[in-house]
Amino acid sequence: MKTIIIDDERLARKELNGLLQHYPEIEIAAECGNAEEAKKAIEQLRPDLIFLDIQMPGKDGFQLLEELEYVPKVIFVTAYDEYALKAFKVNALDYLLKPVEEERDCQKPSKSCWVNTMMMIYQH
Repeated sequence: MKTIIIDDERLARKELNGLLQHYPEIEIAAECGNAEEAKKAIEQLRPDLIFLDIQMPGKDGFQLLEELEYVPKVIFVTAYDEYALKAFKVNALDYLLKPVEEERDCQKPSKSCWVNTMMMIYQH
């Protein structure tokens, strides 16, 4: 599954990339640090999935999605929980709160469950 990681924080991109390395079905095609880079990469690479931060300098993640002609599946990865409802209104597969960790307690509703997210991706 061709994937692009979009986040203005280099460390966040690196951590997510590291987690995704455990899933051979996921191919990291690109990493982008802002919406403009992401738009170009999405148009060129046409990924199946993007991991998208919401708050970035310039355009935010929602503005990026509005500009795309081709919209891949989206998993939002953000430090802010207040955008969750809006994320699901734009058909996000999931909404993960930073920091994303592989060994999350999936029983707590306030925690992001990495395992459930990855299972959901494979079902779509």
